[in-house]
Amino acid sequence: MSGHSKWATIKRKKASTDARRGQIFTKLAKEISIAAREGGPDPDMNFKLRLVVDKAKSANMPKENIERAIRRGAGLEKGDALEEVMYEGYGPHGVAFLVQVVTDNRNRALSEVRRWFNRLGGSLGEAGCVAWQFEPKGYLALAPDDHDPDEIFDIAVEWGADDVVVGQDLIEIYTTPDNFQTVRQALESRGLALESAELTMVPKTTITLEEKQAFQNMNLINALEELDDVQAVYSNLDITDELMAAFEAQA
Repeated sequence: MSGHSKWATIKRKKASTDARRGQIFTKLAKEISIAAREGGPDPDMNFKLRLVVDKAKSANMPKENIERAIRRGAGLEKGDALEEVMYEGYGPHGVAFLVQVVTDNRNRALSEVRRWFNRLGGSLGEAGCVAWQFEPKGYLALAPDDHDPDEIFDIAVEWGADDVVVGQDLIEIYTTPDNFQTVRQALESRGLALESAELTMVPKTTITLEEKQAFQNMNLINALEELDDVQAVYSNLDITDELMAAFEAQA
């Protein structure tokens, strides 16, 4: 696995306590509205909505904001029409990028995404140019704390996990989308608190770069994630724990 999901989880955890909280709530509101529009306003009947509502709650998003976003998505309250778009491109040194966007203005979103690709040494590509290099996965992460990693591994694998990666900061579990909810419920039923639980895109193979080249791509990832219309950025860059620490140290 690339380490990209782990980096995103750690960044989200840090951001939830600082001035970026408002931006996070805006992104979550868009995601909630899209999910409610596509599958209905009842989280018990709409798995995608339940997933993002849980994510919003874990980010301490106010209940009234969550309910307002659901109403907008369901057409029960006026709001800007949103659409979901996936842009594809290449970062510096041939790294593949997927950029998930939810926007009320496709032209604005495309212009801003292209501007950062061009500014930081990448290039926006045509639809389909890199999507084949990724596959959908369920991703769950929890802090090791005092938990027995072997026990967590056994639980996850027993209930259908594809892979379990044990690190100092997080224990990461990857599943197929079909097995995601089953593995999640198995962990939570044992009182294990999850730092992250989401459907993501994982590269089939990764690319390893030397530090300076990797940092160029990580700067592009950060710049894209700062855009209000961007919900998530996925890449096939191999982001190791050492690379994360070095990047954060020089930021």
